[in-house]
Amino acid sequence: MNVSLRALRYVVTTADFGNLTEAARHLNVSQPSISAAIAQFEAECGVQLFVRHHARGVTTTMAGTRIINEARLLLNHARDFGQNARAMADEVRGEIAVGCFWTAATHFMPGLLTRFAQSHPGITVRLDEGDQQQILDALVSGRTELALSYEFARPEEVVAEPLAELPPYAVLPADHRLARRERISLAELAGEPFILLDLPHSRDYFMSLFRAAGVEPQIAFRSRVYELTRGLVGQGRGYTIQNVLPRTQITHDGGRVAAVPLTDRLEPVRLVSLKLRRQAPRPAVEVFARHLAAAFAPGGLFEPGTLSPRTTVR
Repeated sequence: MNVSLRALRYVVTTADFGNLTEAARHLNVSQPSISAAIAQFEAECGVQLFVRHHARGVTTTMAGTRIINEARLLLNHARDFGQNARAMADEVRGEIAVGCFWTAATHFMPGLLTRFAQSHPGITVRLDEGDQQQILDALVSGRTELALSYEFARPEEVVAEPLAELPPYAVLPADHRLARRERISLAELAGEPFILLDLPHSRDYFMSLFRAAGVEPQIAFRSRVYELTRGLVGQGRGYTIQNVLPRTQITHDGGRVAAVPLTDRLEPVRLVSLKLRRQAPRPAVEVFARHLAAAFAPGGLFEPGTLSPRTTVR
């Protein structure tokens, strides 16, 4: 195929924006240039990449989606090639795209990114947060190359490297009758209002805990926002279940909560790094993957149990 990297970039950007005009504006080129690149690409590969919709932009065809995903990977490798060629024998450089589950991002990523920037200043990390389905979709589409997330609903084409197991905790109002107990069971909370973190696959995990304990939860409120569930608990609206615990028991609005371990034998969530099985990781991605593994290893950045970041005594 006689297709330039520039044409590849035009095609991928058009897919990202779903609109030729917006793609041209983003790339600072004319719209006819974008149209010509797409026409050349389609002629070279013999496949229609986009369906044109009058006044509504474009959408990718099934074959176009697969080809564009491969094009993203090729552009990433080309970018690294140029940066590494310029750096010659210098340290590994480049930009990497890393996905992260929302709740894991707020707890783990500040420390991970800070220490990674200190040890590898030549690598820029672009973070893409989302729920589990969004994380998996971004990996499969090539928008990200590595992800920190959970084992939920992992397709065969995605490989998981275990990092940690996070047991569930009951999160209660600080003045709750059970808040000072060392451990409690879900049965002791039966009949009390439950506040559900209502994210794809996460909700299935939480409901499976109740089934395993033989308890029917009384769902009083659903939210897709992790800190909102804690805030409602802090205001006495009910209890929730969390596996990733902040270092503070004060919520954003000043309420207070208590996290209590559960006596029930319940399945933990497995924190993992994810990557595509068919994709050979670029050097910069491999460096970040090793950084992740070291952070969760014994003596690493995060403590066992609640996995709070280690503090430095000065």
